[in-house]
Amino acid sequence: MTETSGIIKLENVFYAYPGSEIHVLRNLNLEINRGDRIGMIAPNGSGKTTLLHTIMGLCIPESGSIRIFGKELKEEKDFVPLRSRIGLLFQDSDDQLFCPTVVDDVAFGPLNLGYSKAESLDIAQKTLDRLGIRTFEDKVTHRLSGGQKRLVALAAVLAMNPEILLLDEPTAGLDAKVKDELIAILNQLEISYFVISHEFDFVSAVTDKIYSMENGRILTDAEI
Repeated sequence: MTETSGIIKLENVFYAYPGSEIHVLRNLNLEINRGDRIGMIAPNGSGKTTLLHTIMGLCIPESGSIRIFGKELKEEKDFVPLRSRIGLLFQDSDDQLFCPTVVDDVAFGPLNLGYSKAESLDIAQKTLDRLGIRTFEDKVTHRLSGGQKRLVALAAVLAMNPEILLLDEPTAGLDAKVKDELIAILNQLEISYFVISHEFDFVSAVTDKIYSMENGRILTDAEI
């Protein structure tokens, strides 16, 4: 896999949570290339979120290999320099938003990438504009509705200009109108993404391939 075409490749990955003998991921294989828009629909407890955390190095597998942007990663420290290139939208937006105001949350990522305060503010405001939520700019984040927090969390991810998005239940808490807006946003993006959702109609509208998970391994659309 070359960096020009490949982004993420997991081969024969096994993972069990500490103290458990049950493998959440079992001989799992996944490849995501540039231009891919892949969806995943699978039952609760099937390991979908664990898979995303494994890609980010938050869960380190006991065996198997992980290559991201052409580099094999084995320890948590190996993942650190690559995390800014991958945008992970957590299932719970409250795990992602912690600043006083919306614009502070969205500007946080660019600030940590080395942009100046003024540059980060400009990036944040343009990203909020892009998602149609500039009016949220000065709102107190923790007072927003669940759906509003979801959009702000997505803005915070996009503000870092990632090369791929990993989206964990992005429609959670969104009403039909906002879901339609999210579909339009995703379809306009020129980056790869891997999206987990329980909503087949949503996944069908924003992806080219749909996978599932069973017994800790991925089933491709040809196998489902």
